[in-house]
Amino acid sequence: MRNHLLAAATIVAAMSAPIAAQAQNTVGVAGPGTGTVIVDNGTVGIAVDQRPAFRQYIVRERVPNYTVPDRVVVGVILPETGVTFYDVPQTFGATPYRYTVVNGETVLVEPRSRRIVQVID
Repeated sequence: MRNHLLAAATIVAAMSAPIAAQAQNTVGVAGPGTGTVIVDNGTVGIAVDQRPAFRQYIVRERVPNYTVPDRVVVGVILPETGVTFYDVPQTFGATPYRYTVVNGETVLVEPRSRRIVQVID
């Protein structure tokens, strides 16, 4: 009986693996040497179809570019000082996040933790 239950659980796990893999879109590492992996499935922040208009908005607003020594990837925490965060206009959807430009990349940031939640490509 135990072998049948184990076999059934193994089959269910094997069948669900492709579904979980399809749900994942982008994987980023949270900071150098942390070993923490953050998955960005594209549902956080600015929708894919609105990203070109959002990039144009950033250019029109002439948002200053801040330079940090780390790579700009999802999960990196930005410094407490030296970086200004801006509200995302309602035309791009209601979001609790703020945006800024770091190392030439437009990013959405969780304001309390200063953690990057989306890199707008």
